[in-house]
Amino acid sequence: MRIVYHVMAAPQPLGLLLLAAGERGLRHVDFMDRKSLKRAIAAREALEPGVGWEPSLLELRPLADQIEEFLTGARKSLEWPIDPQGDELSLAVWRRLRSVPFGDTCTVADLARAVGQPRNLRAVAQAVLTNPLPIVVPCHRVLGADGKPSNYVGGLPRKKYLLAIEERFRRMGGLDDNRVIGELVRRVKRPILAARPVAKAAAKRRAVAAADRVAVPSRVAAAGRVPAPLKAPKKRPR
Repeated sequence: MRIVYHVMAAPQPLGLLLLAAGERGLRHVDFMDRKSLKRAIAAREALEPGVGWEPSLLELRPLADQIEEFLTGARKSLEWPIDPQGDELSLAVWRRLRSVPFGDTCTVADLARAVGQPRNLRAVAQAVLTNPLPIVVPCHRVLGADGKPSNYVGGLPRKKYLLAIEERFRRMGGLDDNRVIGELVRRVKRPILAARPVAKAAAKRRAVAAADRVAVPSRVAAAGRVPAPLKAPKKRPR
């Protein structure tokens, strides 16, 4: 089996993300933290012996672009085939998480009822905490029973960061939605344009030149001199 991987840089506190995909879809999204790439891959190889890992920017760059757009509010969903490995309940929980809309949240109890396991809260919570595809499978949208952010596979600061992004952009369309641009245009008042310094300088020069044209004949008359009349040009013989 072949797994391709790519490391992308996301804004802090997310940091470096290791994206890894097999033939059927995305298998891992890991927060690198202070781990080296070699150690991160070695940890995954230990769980899946016999799998060949190959770097591939070409195959995973489109997914990295989608994640970047998601983190800047330009995209509200990540559309990429996934192939996580887990038991039947975990797979059901991860599928259900992908249906939670951008900007919405749920609880473990909500998930348990949605997957038909209302009394199996512990196993559902464990599936959320062991989600191998954070961000793509949005387990950050799962809140505690008190409605506050709780444990997260990438740590609480990352969870709060992702929730803040969605809260900020949930009322806006993507960057390809003209409503966003139109809304921004309506909110910005048209400024009163001040005269440019260059235009002011040019006007001042024209005023000085006009004053000089008036002042020169006045100085000549005051000195008792009359300017000589202009002579007509001589005609050339034909």
